[in-house]
Amino acid sequence: MPMNVPARPCALDLRPLSARSVVLSLLLGTHPPELPVRELVRLVEGFDVGDSTLRAALSRMVAAGDLRRSDGGYRLSDRLLERQRRQDDAVHPRTRAWGGDWEMVVVTATGRGPAERADLRTRLSALRLAELREGVWLRPANLPRALPGDLDRVVQHYTARPDRPSRELAETLWPLDAWSATARALLDHIAGAPRPADRLTAFAAVVRHLLADPVLPPGLLPADWPGAGLRAAYTGYQRELVGEVRARVRGTWP
Repeated sequence: MPMNVPARPCALDLRPLSARSVVLSLLLGTHPPELPVRELVRLVEGFDVGDSTLRAALSRMVAAGDLRRSDGGYRLSDRLLERQRRQDDAVHPRTRAWGGDWEMVVVTATGRGPAERADLRTRLSALRLAELREGVWLRPANLPRALPGDLDRVVQHYTARPDRPSRELAETLWPLDAWSATARALLDHIAGAPRPADRLTAFAAVVRHLLADPVLPPGLLPADWPGAGLRAAYTGYQRELVGEVRARVRGTWP
């Protein structure tokens, strides 16, 4: 059964952004992930977040371990740096030439409870693997990465050459047409979202959608795959945000 199947094809996941979500979206897209208070205050004004609301959110986020205080500002906690790394990898995935091999991960641990099994499924999905059958996960071997070492306790890793045609297997493992349709709907929505708060909400949905992109070799993708276009749109938006930060801090933003 394909993984990451949306509840409704093309139903956009446009979650209203709280003050916390606005701050996290800005810091997750900033390198290094740190902003002075003055920049944060000026920047979030454009996203319908007032000064008092922002400061209350910052205090709660520090208490919750989302942020750390720095000299005159705030930065992502170590826990959220891993989330930023995954986001960066989703926006700029690293790939290698694909020669036809597939990664195969077989779950070998037994006696695990429901929470442990669910956590393992989440981790394997985040590694862009898809489940062929219970406990057997696959993907084309086109990502230059090693599996996290702690997974050795619960899985075994193999290189495989399935007899089934690779494109047919990919279509079975991932809902490629649904992913593509949602990506195009997001691009259309972005084009018609002029308000800064609406654009930030839309691009937060773009990042979530890119995290579900299997990053397959080009030969396994449907025609006119919109992944590159969605990444280019997000990269352009990040450049736009950097310009806004600088303009607001200089006091030149209208």
